Amino acid sequence: MSDVSGSEGSELRALMARVPSVERVLASAEFAPVIDQYGRTQTLAALRTTLDTWCTDAQAGRASVDILTNTMLAHAVNFALARRAQSSVRSVFNLTGTVLHTNLGRALLPDEAVRAVADILTRPANLEFDLDTGARGDRDDLINELICELTGAQAATVLNNNAAAVLLTLSALAYRKEVIVLRGELVEIGGAFRIPDIMSRAGAKWARRTAHI
Repeated sequence: MSDVSGSEGSELRALMARVPSVERVLASAEFAPVIDQYGRTQTLAALRTTLDTWCTDAQAGRASVDILTNTMLAHAVNFALARRAQSSVRSVFNLTGTVLHTNLGRALLPDEAVRAVADILTRPANLEFDLDTGARGDRDDLINELICELTGAQAATVLNNNAAAVLLTLSALAYRKEVIVLRGELVEIGGAFRIPDIMSRAGAKWARRTAHI
């Protein structure tokens, strides 16, 4: 057994000696396009991870010497970096029966709205600048008239989520007043946004009622 172990140890040491220099691999022609696309820092980290994995497999008898060529290493590193660069957001089919599903992107924007957003996000705009007076403006002025026309409200404001809208609406209109909430609207979003809690923070009273339609 000692002879076998010694033989295996010698083979492993010989195998590990085949591990190339990181700097030499990075300087090879095969890695030039990888570095151009992902940068030296990410490429270096991915190469070291690839070599560490190979060494672990070599010690377990699962490694192939073929992967240690510059071409194979470049392919492995490029594949790893490409996977890492992919967006973690994926398109899915909404088969839940809930059209505005909070976990699946909520309401979808029409193409016209998407084009308008993309256009305004690629250049400076008068978000909070009054072009008539040359002074600081209010972003609500851009949508106030339109929203009031659509809803019949006296005034409007824009918030980045419905939780903020609920809190501000209750604070302004229902402070120390009773608010009726339908059972179907007793929602909990993300484990943090709960209607009763938001109402309590806004100073509103939660009134339980059963709606008959």
